[in-house]
Amino acid sequence: MAVSWKDYDPNDFFDELIARKGRPRPYARMLTKYLAKHSDEELETRKALSDLSIKEMGITFTVYTEEEGSIDRAWPFDILPRMIPKSEWDVIERGLKQRVQALNLFIHDLYHGQKIIKDGVFPAELLKGSANYRKECEGVSPPLNIWAHICGSDLVRDASGTVYVLEDNLRVPSGVSYMLENRSVMKRVFPELFDEYSILPVDDYCSQLFDTLTAISPRKAESPEIVVLTPGIYNSAYFEHAYLAQQMGCELVEGRDLIVEKDDCVYMRTVEGMQRVDVIYRRIDDLFLDPEAFNSDSMLGVPGLLR
Repeated sequence: MAVSWKDYDPNDFFDELIARKGRPRPYARMLTKYLAKHSDEELETRKALSDLSIKEMGITFTVYTEEEGSIDRAWPFDILPRMIPKSEWDVIERGLKQRVQALNLFIHDLYHGQKIIKDGVFPAELLKGSANYRKECEGVSPPLNIWAHICGSDLVRDASGTVYVLEDNLRVPSGVSYMLENRSVMKRVFPELFDEYSILPVDDYCSQLFDTLTAISPRKAESPEIVVLTPGIYNSAYFEHAYLAQQMGCELVEGRDLIVEKDDCVYMRTVEGMQRVDVIYRRIDDLFLDPEAFNSDSMLGVPGLLR
């Protein structure tokens, strides 16, 4: 049965621009006045401009279907910006930082003393039945005890506007490149808004990511060798892998480009010979990382990587 928006009660949703009485929220008044000055035709023109920009920039994502296989599609983009006042974002930011710290402590405990289970906080049955628990990691202590250096938390609002975490993507979170490109497209479509509002920047993400990866290098080199490990061009997030590698000035590699030598160090095959790798930003799932440790049939990972 087809479902339309008429079947929903508007009170079940939170509109970030318009309050229930039909008036703009205080932080959105300037935006709504600005949009009201544009006719439908003008907004359609701006939308066409955004679609053209996305096409020119090559922003795509891959969709897999049983009938047609993999299809590259242009990234969908809504030209109406989603606004979050800084006072609210500051609270969200503090909560997310606290959450990432708690998640890392949680993971570390599960692979060590499992105090959270002994204290009755976390059910042992959930861990026993988890397909994502890796016995191979028991007793392993990564540098600084950080298991998840990058976390993608999906945020949602309830009808009252309260923000909740829907889920945390800790293993291979993807999507940040689209957020960065969204901002670039928005600057092309509505450049005036960036003069009227004090909008927090996002274009320093790649430099912050690079600094994070540099900080965990086992060698204290001035310029450690960092690579982005991708499953290849057929992965749905390949655009992002290539984008982040290019923005950070790192090599984009596949498993076949890397080798673990007798000194237990990872090296990258280059036209100039083997070059030692200090940090791998992996964008492949756990089970494909090392065929010696996990999936023996994997052709994506690097044998001996987890020795």
